Amino acid sequence: MRTSKLVLSIACAAMVASCGGGGTPSPTATTGPTPTPTPTTSTCSLANRQQFANDVLQEWYLFPDLLATGVNRSSYNDVQSYIDALVAPARAQNKDRFFSYITSIAEENAFFNGGASAGFGFRLIYDTTNRRVFLAETFDDTPALGANLERGTEIIAIGTTASNLVTVNSLMATGGPQAVIDALGPSDPGVSRVLDVIDASAVRREVNLVKAEYDLDPVPRYGAQIINDGGKQVGYIRLTNFINPAIADLQAAFADFRAAGVTELVIDLRYNGGGGINVNEAFADLMARNLGGQVFETIAFRASKASNNETYLFQPNSASIAPTRVAFITTSGSASASEALINGMQPYIDTNLAIVGQNTFGKPVGQSAFDLTACDDRLRIVTIKLENADGLGEYFNGLAATVPNSCRANDDIFHDFGDPDEAMLATALDFLAGRTCTPILGGPATTQSLGPQLLQPERPSTVAHHETPGVY
Repeated sequence: MRTSKLVLSIACAAMVASCGGGGTPSPTATTGPTPTPTPTTSTCSLANRQQFANDVLQEWYLFPDLLATGVNRSSYNDVQSYIDALVAPARAQNKDRFFSYITSIAEENAFFNGGASAGFGFRLIYDTTNRRVFLAETFDDTPALGANLERGTEIIAIGTTASNLVTVNSLMATGGPQAVIDALGPSDPGVSRVLDVIDASAVRREVNLVKAEYDLDPVPRYGAQIINDGGKQVGYIRLTNFINPAIADLQAAFADFRAAGVTELVIDLRYNGGGGINVNEAFADLMARNLGGQVFETIAFRASKASNNETYLFQPNSASIAPTRVAFITTSGSASASEALINGMQPYIDTNLAIVGQNTFGKPVGQSAFDLTACDDRLRIVTIKLENADGLGEYFNGLAATVPNSCRANDDIFHDFGDPDEAMLATALDFLAGRTCTPILGGPATTQSLGPQLLQPERPSTVAHHETPGVY
């Protein structure tokens, strides 16, 4: 069990630990020691905020030997660029792919505690070769869903008005995916755009959307069900984020699974960039009916901070089941807590476990959060590594080469989540039934993509982009 007083989480951001980051950032810690910044002319001057970042990195960074030396902070006009320069050696070794970053305390707390976001409420994927953008997902109670925009809708053009629409084709031809992101505007309530779309039923229309605040439901409308697969009951869970509201939803879903005698699962984490370690562990407990007291994961800091290391032991509850076979649906957007859940369960499910779809992102590390409260600055810095009961934790190139089984499948955006005819779910059901599949190739997830990829800025600027890749 844990002995330290750190509040740990697996996601992307006083000290808090997490493991987020679907293709970008990761883990965080909210309690514990917070270095005192070196005073300058004012508490929130750029120089002071940069010094705070440097102090945190020097004391807590997981890879102290991979911090750049001789970096002149006056050469950088913002804190993030300075952080990027300091951790560049670790990034060059594929160990910190923009996992260390600065964000807003208030914004991040609102996201993790309630899923608070702002935008149109859809997740986008793009196809660079054909210069096309599609909706991969629409979230509940959002402007996008209110306009009947669903998974499979294609965005043809974007404008601030109907008279200045610019085609996605031309945007991508001149500026690549980032031009599309820029055309969608900032993630602020009240920002409006006109979209020329072809919806999932092949109807072309123009839609006027206004960005608004909404709460992200981590187990959405299609997110928990029991599928009858040829007379066999299979539990299906679609989890979008490891945020605190997910715990009650997961508990309720597994109580239903247990009552129905479900022992085979499909866990859909296909775009899940991570979230809180506490949520990850709560999820694991629901698959640990017979594993009480055994090791789920070990969380380790750098050698100088080893007194903070923790081992989490399974704590099953009244809703927990004992799964016999589990298929995890993943993509290159599945990172951090998503990967840690799979890795932590592997020693116990062993050859009856598979990832289905694409290779995962490759983020076996987590962050701690260090707050400069007066400035609303939260530093999410890589401070922890995660290992399962067998000591496995170096999956920087994704899980495809480490799991017992993998099955290659395309993300079928023209079928909804939870539909047994959707390609990834169909392949997962095939695995559970013992049918053969084509393995996912090894190597970094970025080189193993199938079809369209999440439309994600290289350097996310919002908590939602860090933790929910592709969301606008």
